[in-house]
Amino acid sequence: MDEARYKRLRWRCRRGVRELDILLTRFLEERFDSLDGETQESFANLLECQDPDLMDWLMERRSDYPDSCANAVRLLLN
Repeated sequence: MDEARYKRLRWRCRRGVRELDILLTRFLEERFDSLDGETQESFANLLECQDPDLMDWLMERRSDYPDSCANAVRLLLN
């Protein structure tokens, strides 16, 4: 992966909620490179969402996430 893009994504993984920091950063470091381009873009889109929404989606309290984030949410839930 392009080093500049990786750094941007890593920075965007930093959230106001420590649990999200850990989950998103670990996903980026361990799984992102093996994803297809569409799913990588889905993860990048997910990082644009607000923390309360992310928490609700990833704790499965809501499933109204945008279609552009769906692939990433499904992978994070597995």
